[in-house]
Amino acid sequence: MSSNYQLILASKSPRRQELLKLLDLNFEVRVKSIEESFPEAMPAIEVAEYLANQKSDAFEHLGDKELLITSDTVVIHKDHILGKAKDRAEAFEMLNLLSGNTHKVATGVCLRTKNKRHSFTEVTSVTFDQLKEVEIDYYLDTYKPFDKAGAYGIQEWIGMIGISKIEGDYYNVMGLPLNRLYKSLKDF
Repeated sequence: MSSNYQLILASKSPRRQELLKLLDLNFEVRVKSIEESFPEAMPAIEVAEYLANQKSDAFEHLGDKELLITSDTVVIHKDHILGKAKDRAEAFEMLNLLSGNTHKVATGVCLRTKNKRHSFTEVTSVTFDQLKEVEIDYYLDTYKPFDKAGAYGIQEWIGMIGISKIEGDYYNVMGLPLNRLYKSLKDF
């Protein structure tokens, strides 16, 4: 895919950078920090796209040929957002909640140039088998997933042994819905 734009990925996440590289696109990384907060009454399914737009708005000036990509991913269990675990105990609690249940992973993406904006949310359903405490303990002690929404990475051991079903984009659960992102970039 040839582009008339210089792509800018606004993410310090090595995982998102690796995912975007899989599309064989040239891009540079620029990061601006924002307070990742959202209105309390906002439905959980809308939060990721809202935050992706907030991240985009942090970049006040874009060049004429620059296209900014921002994103955010949230794990939603029964309409409640599971963020990044503050500590091991909270991570254990999150994985115990997800165990034996289906949850949603929503990634919001915002594409923006100087004169145009397009944002969307991609949702994937993920079902975990019933996990044993020893499996959760092993995963937390070995992989330390405290920087991940919902306290897990689908591409890690816990995903291999614990996830029995996925409906939607696998890469979305990793943090970037590559199929929809590629199509949106082509159409931008």
